Amino acid sequence: MNHYPIWKYLLILFALITGLVYALPNLYGESPAVQVLPLRTHIKADTALLQRVEDALKNAQLTPEVLSLDASSVKARFADTDSQIKAKDALHAALGDDYVVALNLLSRSPEWLTSLNALPMYLGLDLRGGVHFLMQVDMKAALDKASESTAADIRSTLREANIAYSGVTRDQNAIATKFRDADARKKGEAELKQRFSGLEFTSSDIAGDFLLVATLKAPEKLRIQESAVQQNLVTLRNRVNELGVAEPVIQQQGVDRVVVQLPGVQDTARAKDILGRTATLEVRLVDDEHQVGFGGVAPFGTEIFKERDGTELLVKKTVILTGERINDAQPGFDSRNNEAAVHINLDAVGARKFKEATRENVGKRMAIILFEKGHGEVVTAPVIREEIGGGRVQISGQMDTTESQNTALLLRAGALAAPMEIIEERTVGPSLGADNIERGFNSTKIGFIAISVFMIVYYLMFGTISVLALTANLLLLVALLSMLQATLTLPGMAGIALTLGMAIDSNVLINERIREELRNGVPPQMAIHTGYDNAFATILDSNITTLIAGIALFMFGSGPIKGFAVVLCLGILTSMFSAVLVSRAMVNLFYGRKARLNKVAIG
Repeated sequence: MNHYPIWKYLLILFALITGLVYALPNLYGESPAVQVLPLRTHIKADTALLQRVEDALKNAQLTPEVLSLDASSVKARFADTDSQIKAKDALHAALGDDYVVALNLLSRSPEWLTSLNALPMYLGLDLRGGVHFLMQVDMKAALDKASESTAADIRSTLREANIAYSGVTRDQNAIATKFRDADARKKGEAELKQRFSGLEFTSSDIAGDFLLVATLKAPEKLRIQESAVQQNLVTLRNRVNELGVAEPVIQQQGVDRVVVQLPGVQDTARAKDILGRTATLEVRLVDDEHQVGFGGVAPFGTEIFKERDGTELLVKKTVILTGERINDAQPGFDSRNNEAAVHINLDAVGARKFKEATRENVGKRMAIILFEKGHGEVVTAPVIREEIGGGRVQISGQMDTTESQNTALLLRAGALAAPMEIIEERTVGPSLGADNIERGFNSTKIGFIAISVFMIVYYLMFGTISVLALTANLLLLVALLSMLQATLTLPGMAGIALTLGMAIDSNVLINERIREELRNGVPPQMAIHTGYDNAFATILDSNITTLIAGIALFMFGSGPIKGFAVVLCLGILTSMFSAVLVSRAMVNLFYGRKARLNKVAIG
């Protein structure tokens, strides 16, 4: 009656041994480490890089505990944080700007566990320390930028089709094109409808002007907004990689918000400066033929920008080249006057456009404008002496070494599709993170001990079996979180404590049903069998309803709420396994072998 087939015992034993193996890495803790990643796509992490890292550390008189090479990086583990920071400085000086040298934490697990892909849980920001930013994308700016780009594309399309038009103007997201007559407007409308499927066109005649007004369709607006968020996510990841942060968290939250978590970073000022800036380049021609009008008004088709010395410069609105055509940007020095400069490599399209622009405008001035947070500043405005080919451009002009490095970083990482504003900021120190871990661990430990004492006193032998099943539940939950490489946060630790309480509820139900059967005069073996069978339906119902709530939290929650939901859902699954199968297996082994069982120790 109270026997399991041998395969079921083997299954439970396999699950417990697997759980023990994958939970073990969490007991070894983590050591401070340095991670070296190639920054350029043509540079690979290989044995040559491993040797360079080893030589650099040896020259700095630093001995790592472990030096390893994986598919994408070289990692060096140290005994203390002082050695870690010294190693980062030494490696950065030895390897140069072609590599990212990031601070990291590596598990102290032995190699045989690592070879089985048994890794510790990843700790969240509130447990490890670092900075947290919640950033909001300016969707209006994204639509304005798209409309401006569309207006320029309409001009180009009409010129290529040889369709006469008087001008293209933009009022917010409406783009009005003037034609000389109705026939030209009809041809222009047919051509533009074919080219721009995301625009809606309406014709109107005002004061003798034949107008064709284009507005963005609702699906196109949604696509532009989604695209802006996705491009910003990619750009932020690139910038964070250049900052040298290991294992960052960058993810979308809601429609227009992005969460950025940088573990181990304490310099919030530099992180905010790099993440919040929206640097991009525009190359335009200087208008030397006109002058700024009365009251600082720019003539039609021009804009006023200031140079770095404060001098106003009249620049044409037509953009020759943008930062999107930049393949690479590196800080350096101007060979002629030894000033700090940024050396830029353009892609094939950018190189062709720049070559054509310089060929057609020899003797004129070309302004290189750097935009940050919507504010444009002329970095340099040299005279074009000759045609410039090859796709290599240099910008310089009253910038120091630090500024050239930051500008190169931003241009290399790409421009944000739309400005972003930091609307929430939190900093968690490493000591506070360690304190949070200790408090969370102690609360779980105290709760477990209290539950164990109560169960053993109240249910005697069955209480002891319940405690062992609860231990198996905790072991399996930690193992699952480790196998999935889930991020453990403070709410996640609360979820573990809650799971322990919920898991013991199942055993309480089982024990009380067995007690009830015994009070009704049922023989012990039958009481055990009936108690487990009758309690299972109730346990299943209660756990399914809680699982539904956990899934809803995961689907509609964000951040810490998702972390809590993951632990809760996994805890429900492990508690079902341990409270029913594991405890029943132990009861079967202890009592099931006795043919004539007169009584059981259940209090």
